[in-house]
Amino acid sequence: MKHHRRHSRAGRAVNGILLLDKPAGITSNAALQTVKQLLRARKAGHTGSLDPLATGMLPICLGEATKISGFLLEADKTYEVRIRLGVSTTTGDAEGEVLATRPVPRLTMDKVEAALACFRGAIEQVPPMHSAIKRNGQPLYKLAHRGIVVEREPRQVRIHELTLRGMEDESLSVRVHCSKGTYIRTLAEDIGTELGCGGHVAALRRTGVGGFDSSEMVSLAVLERTVEEEGPAAADRYLLSIESALRHWPDVRLSAEVAYFLQQGQPVFVPHAPTQGFVRIYAGAGEDRHFLGVGRILDDGRVAPKRLLSG
Repeated sequence: MKHHRRHSRAGRAVNGILLLDKPAGITSNAALQTVKQLLRARKAGHTGSLDPLATGMLPICLGEATKISGFLLEADKTYEVRIRLGVSTTTGDAEGEVLATRPVPRLTMDKVEAALACFRGAIEQVPPMHSAIKRNGQPLYKLAHRGIVVEREPRQVRIHELTLRGMEDESLSVRVHCSKGTYIRTLAEDIGTELGCGGHVAALRRTGVGGFDSSEMVSLAVLERTVEEEGPAAADRYLLSIESALRHWPDVRLSAEVAYFLQQGQPVFVPHAPTQGFVRIYAGAGEDRHFLGVGRILDDGRVAPKRLLSG
């Protein structure tokens, strides 16, 4: 244990969020470890895994930002998906083995729109066997690798937007904006089933997490080149502030005196604060203001500290 602690102290104290544009073919964890090594960062974690097949936005929280990674897990996500129709696979994506092949009916805009309409709003999804959900402490995908299939409870998720972006003979391109916990593989399979031919995810790209913008993403290639040419600290220019992850939340500002009590763990009254939900908390005003962390509005209207940053 001591050895582990000593090892984890090695490296720089890097604080912030890096929006990695994850390449296809590597796990989210391998991507995280690469970024951590490139930046020589002491502490890092990713939020919301992407399958190896998938590309796109993987927020990597460094240092103090790991304290708010849980809030990113709760955030909505946006994806661009290509669904290959007529072929069902063991995993629901192109990585799996083919289970069944069926002819694809002649697709019309009306037919496809009618199928997509079934999946907008609040829907029930049965999680795939190839998922990290645990049954008696075992992740389902480990059971799936042994050929074991178990009953899964349906879960409610919300599809805020499901838009057809393109249509070929045997594939659809769609844009999906959805709540946390939505399985895109399951959605693709279910759309295929609705069209009477089955389907799977042929390609998947995540373009949004919460309030983050895809233009803020940085590729591994750019990171590697920056570090190679200028050293690890040069990559810090790609870091976003910790509060940028929560930019879609309202903020409250505290005087130094009130901030002191909040930092002691006490809920405080703030004039004109929102009446519910989470807020970003700042101390000071104007140029001098600094981000303290996340608060939650209590029933009596006070702001309670939920997750504060050090110092």
